[in-house]
Amino acid sequence: MPPKVLFLFLLLLLLGCFVARAGGPDRKLQKQAVAVLRAQVLAEAAWALQQAPGTVTSAHSPRSAGGPHDFFSEGDYWWPDPATPAGPYVQRDGQTNPDNFVAHRVAMIRFSRIIGALASAYQLTHDPTYVRHALVHLRAWFTDPATLMNPSLLYAQAISGRFIGRGIGIIDTIQLMEVAQGVLVMEPALGASDLAGIKSWFAQYLTWLTTHPYGQDEMKAANNHGTCWVMQVAAFARLTGNQELLTFCRERYKTVLLPSQMAADGSFPLETKRTKPYGYSLFNLDAMTMICQILSTPQDNLWTYQTADGRSIRRGIEYLYPYVKDKSAWPFPKDVMYWENWPVAQPFLVLGAVQFANKDWFATWQHLDHQPEVPEVVRNLPVRHPLLWLP
Repeated sequence: MPPKVLFLFLLLLLLGCFVARAGGPDRKLQKQAVAVLRAQVLAEAAWALQQAPGTVTSAHSPRSAGGPHDFFSEGDYWWPDPATPAGPYVQRDGQTNPDNFVAHRVAMIRFSRIIGALASAYQLTHDPTYVRHALVHLRAWFTDPATLMNPSLLYAQAISGRFIGRGIGIIDTIQLMEVAQGVLVMEPALGASDLAGIKSWFAQYLTWLTTHPYGQDEMKAANNHGTCWVMQVAAFARLTGNQELLTFCRERYKTVLLPSQMAADGSFPLETKRTKPYGYSLFNLDAMTMICQILSTPQDNLWTYQTADGRSIRRGIEYLYPYVKDKSAWPFPKDVMYWENWPVAQPFLVLGAVQFANKDWFATWQHLDHQPEVPEVVRNLPVRHPLLWLP
């Protein structure tokens, strides 16, 4: 081999090793993830093809201050006061009140599952049948005047006798992330008019999220709520091509979320002090992982970014992974509810495994539950179709 050719070969080999160490996606593990999920995706898509749309207009609560097109939910941990049953509700942190109104949340989760399944199946097969049925649901939620949801969240996580809605309720629309991502995946098969209408809805909602006091308060939240604001704004901004917001979210992850929420060892102290420290830690790590997945570019790779003292998404996964593999080793108190239902196939495991070529993380993800049915788990697992997010 001529010296120049040998030099170039060695240089490329070194560059390849550097990219692998820097967190470039492992194509072999990526293909294995497709193989693991293929049958599940096609089965779920077959179910989705049989589903008729149901939006926020399908149910209404007399306790809602909004109209038929307004999303409404109630704070999960708020209960009637035994001392004054007809008075304002009181809080029981971590304890879900089963009598609260959840129909709109259930409808949105169902919508997310349908679009996630159909878009994943289209990604695998390129069969336009999946796109045609997805459009029936997308039009119902975003463009049909009779059934659409208003692009705002004024009445989410209300508290009886206290608030008709709260900024904290913005976390409910993390369920629209896989809808937005599904639209991106199906975009080549969508008509210009439908695509414009859907993107217009998300653009309007982004304006509301970033300008209304509820949105601004949620952005500033110190725990997983602030993380989830960035996560969903990033997903919706990518769909609409809002580069200004994408840049803002990258900087907020690097300068606010990572340094203020992650401890030096990779844990999340603001989550571990809660009454559900395990579930909230999983949830926040999933959200930070999705921020890295959505926002990373070759020029600004959040997967490899770390603070001056070494805090990074990799450190977060490395900290939590042993307690996913063996929950009995968890050093904090057990969650007051749903302790037995976690972990499931957390997206940080598969996406982290692909990025960092970690076969142990992948094997653990492969053997966990990929289709949880417990409502509390489902609502805190907004990414249920990881194939949509793999590069």
